[in-house]
Amino acid sequence: MMRAFLKTEAGSTVVLLAATLAALLWANSPWGASYESFWHTEAGFAFGATEFSLDLRRWVNDGLMTIFFFVIGLEISYEVRLGQLRDRRLVAVPAIAALGGMIVPAAVYLAFNAGGPAAGGWGVPIATDTAFVLGLLAVVGARCPDPLRAFLLTLAIVDDVLAMMIIAIFYTASLSVPALVAAALLLAAIMTLRWLKIWRAPAYILLGFALWVATLESGVHPTLVGIALGVLVFVYAPSDRKLLRAGEAVQQFTSEPSAGAAREAARSVQRAVSVNERLQLRLHPWSSYVIVPVFALANAGVRLDGETLRAALTSPVTLGIALGLVLGKFAGITIGTWIPLRLNWGVLPGNLVWGQLLGGAAVSGIGFTVALFIVDLAFDDAEIAAQAKIGILTGSLLSALVGWIAFKLAWNRGGVCAPPDVEPEEELPVLLAVPVGPGDHVRGPADATVTIVEYGDFECPFCGGLHEVLQELMERDPDVRLVFRHFPLRNMHPRAVAAALVAESAADAGRFWEMHDILYANQRFLTDEDLGHYAAELDVEPWKDVPRHSRRLARDERSGRDGGVRGTPTLFFNGVRYQGALNAASIIRAVEEARKSP
Repeated sequence: MMRAFLKTEAGSTVVLLAATLAALLWANSPWGASYESFWHTEAGFAFGATEFSLDLRRWVNDGLMTIFFFVIGLEISYEVRLGQLRDRRLVAVPAIAALGGMIVPAAVYLAFNAGGPAAGGWGVPIATDTAFVLGLLAVVGARCPDPLRAFLLTLAIVDDVLAMMIIAIFYTASLSVPALVAAALLLAAIMTLRWLKIWRAPAYILLGFALWVATLESGVHPTLVGIALGVLVFVYAPSDRKLLRAGEAVQQFTSEPSAGAAREAARSVQRAVSVNERLQLRLHPWSSYVIVPVFALANAGVRLDGETLRAALTSPVTLGIALGLVLGKFAGITIGTWIPLRLNWGVLPGNLVWGQLLGGAAVSGIGFTVALFIVDLAFDDAEIAAQAKIGILTGSLLSALVGWIAFKLAWNRGGVCAPPDVEPEEELPVLLAVPVGPGDHVRGPADATVTIVEYGDFECPFCGGLHEVLQELMERDPDVRLVFRHFPLRNMHPRAVAAALVAESAADAGRFWEMHDILYANQRFLTDEDLGHYAAELDVEPWKDVPRHSRRLARDERSGRDGGVRGTPTLFFNGVRYQGALNAASIIRAVEEARKSP
């Protein structure tokens, strides 16, 4: 799901940029006056004597953008239950970084505008535009590490949640209690349908539209309806029963092709995937390629004549927003990343280094969609709104430039990314960097003639397959001992670190190998809840002394990298890195060769 999100967001950047340029060209063309007049055209419908009408800009900002935030709600719900946000150790750092990336820009803005008529615009520089950020990362180099994109995606999701809370709390001008009560009742009706497991799309669409109208009339911004409804959509991992049924239906169609079998196979496969994921697949392209570009076309048009630009150069609004995005975002995200890492509150995905994080912090100053959205809520004065939009455009361009420079400097130093046409060659060592010592996890006799050191990852399926091979080997050959060291592939396996930490907690109780075997026997089930159950089975406290165990993992990883480990599983036979196949026959042959070697 994350890869599909990244692909869609990065690909839609060109369309969003084109819509922004079109809006600027339109607003500054000889027909510039038609820009505002067009978007203020009234449109609506009537039911008898009842009429409902909004201008086109409000239909876009309050209507279409509700669908955009509905998709964000779907993404939040998915990530919390099945994705990046389910692991609190991986979430802690980007979450605090997102918070820092909102507090500092707001403080920078208020430093220029506190006490003035535009003080209410402090929310404009707080938000990061995910589409532009991921699009820029795609442009600066396809070899930029996936963990950096995962980190920024998690940061952006937390950023969106906090931005929506700020809009709900600080940018609601007045409330209509009757409309608010009606909205609450309609939301309760939708939750009741969900509880009763009544899945009829027309009912949800009708109630959802009524909820949107009631929320609009209540004074609360209706896009919050999108977030709420998106979060309520069911998301679940495919069950073994549904997967088996889908496989049987596909097999039935393969053996006896027919229209009925094809329909049943399609339905079974579809039912195996949650409604949340199906909706994301359908709506994400519409949101990214249509709704957000139309929003940019409706809101990014600002007059850039000499008078407007001169006013913007000295405007505290423009300066506060531009510097908030460029300096505030960079400083806030950097500080917000350093604090939880320093205090051992969380870990980073993959093997990210500060050069990568600083580049990501710089490009996070690209604020556009939500920033323009808040401009519409914060400023009634057209002149101040125009200065705010100039600040957004200037700050975003400067942030993109600073981020580009940061990545280029990292390339020149052999850091963050490699240019696409350069494939660095590395001569890997073949000897075990750190000899087996008293702190290692050892299974087998101390005087065995063959010692196998395995660098493994509890979520790696290849490690799971090798586990069975090694178990069988040690049952047959008592003259072999196995040493296990952690090498979690953080960017590929988000549960690997959590599993390793639980294994270390079990080691404190003298039950490492029991936990080791349980984890490999249950590789598909490594959520925090699952790990807690496994720990309870062994009477182990699962999250005890995480900082010390994290340091142990880091030592294992460092020793592995020094010994040429670049993936899992990697084996060393009597201190020499094994480079053969991982089947039983090859492993047994390697054991015999190691036994014969001096």
